[in-house]
Amino acid sequence: MDGLKLYNAAAILALTNLREGEVKLGQKVQSVNTLDEIADASAQFVLVGIPEDIGVRANYGIAGAASSWEPTLKALLNIQSTPFFNGEELLVLGHFVFAEPSGEGIPLLQQKVEEIDALVYPVIQKIITAGKTPIVIGGGHNNAYPIIKGASLGFKVPIDVINIDAHADLRPASGRHSGNGFSYAIKDGFLTRYGIFGLHQNYNNNAILETIAANQHIYPVFFDDLLKSDQPIFSAWNNLVKKTGTTTGLELDMDCIENVLSSAMTPSGFSLNEIRKLILTSAKKFAYLHICEGAVALIDGRQCKTTPKTLTYLISDFIKSQK
Repeated sequence: MDGLKLYNAAAILALTNLREGEVKLGQKVQSVNTLDEIADASAQFVLVGIPEDIGVRANYGIAGAASSWEPTLKALLNIQSTPFFNGEELLVLGHFVFAEPSGEGIPLLQQKVEEIDALVYPVIQKIITAGKTPIVIGGGHNNAYPIIKGASLGFKVPIDVINIDAHADLRPASGRHSGNGFSYAIKDGFLTRYGIFGLHQNYNNNAILETIAANQHIYPVFFDDLLKSDQPIFSAWNNLVKKTGTTTGLELDMDCIENVLSSAMTPSGFSLNEIRKLILTSAKKFAYLHICEGAVALIDGRQCKTTPKTLTYLISDFIKSQK
């Protein structure tokens, strides 16, 4: 049955490789038995997995985004517990389980994405209402919509978002998929100011460019312009961050980082260290972090064993910069 699978301490320790003389993160992270217990936990950050690629396939993409959650969680739980990141700051909540649509075709996939939306947003709302910061590991970028919706309902105001991404994901709000999460969030009044950092001119169509130009609350920063500029990318990043308000979510699509396996993998993009520095040096306190589209294996046979370690760096960097 579709829904959220909670992790207990035993399940977390089963993924942790214990070693004498060392303390791993999995020995320190927190867990709960019910969602109502989140508010009483001392951890500020709540980790949730959404291992699905239904939204990617509904957008004619290559399946594989579902493959990154479990190996990433294992990689994260097995880093060292240190004063830099002890582990007690993090509550490992669990991951969503979704059955495949009972049939084939884009309409059925899009219908399933709507069902995923309905299950995800109340959990995010619960985490926000508890005063915690969600860290969500996907999964496709379709999940930006229920995360934004849940955060907005939790805060009881529309929120702002910065999305580090090669694509704006502003396709028409007609049939839910990984390419229109922000379109739906704007249309439904959950998203106000939308900053996009690292857009690729080659991979955003004219209709999307017109949508961006027509909305004064959408702030695009093109990767192509960053390449042409003599200024460091961090200046452009800081200028974008200043345009958003106090309640701002952070979206990170892994297809913006060069040579990271994803449905839209790119040979030209940000380096991992550039993204790490953006996160580690940001003065903004973000309402949530959503990392999506990364894959360990794609259905076309491509594989990348380093994706979990890449995601682990980004998760740990975010917690270190935000606490």
